[in-house]
Amino acid sequence: MKPMFAAFVAMAIISVAADAVLDGAGYSSDVQNAGSAVRLDNGS
Repeated sequence: MKPMFAAFVAMAIISVAADAVLDGAGYSSDVQNAGSAVRLDNGS
């Protein structure tokens, strides 16, 4: 049971870290889908 919980914790840490790294590298979906014909609203 203990290895399974450790794997869940590792999976959560890896996924959060990967999200932060990919957003910082410009691989977020809004950056990838933005073009001259795409208008993105920033919530304002």
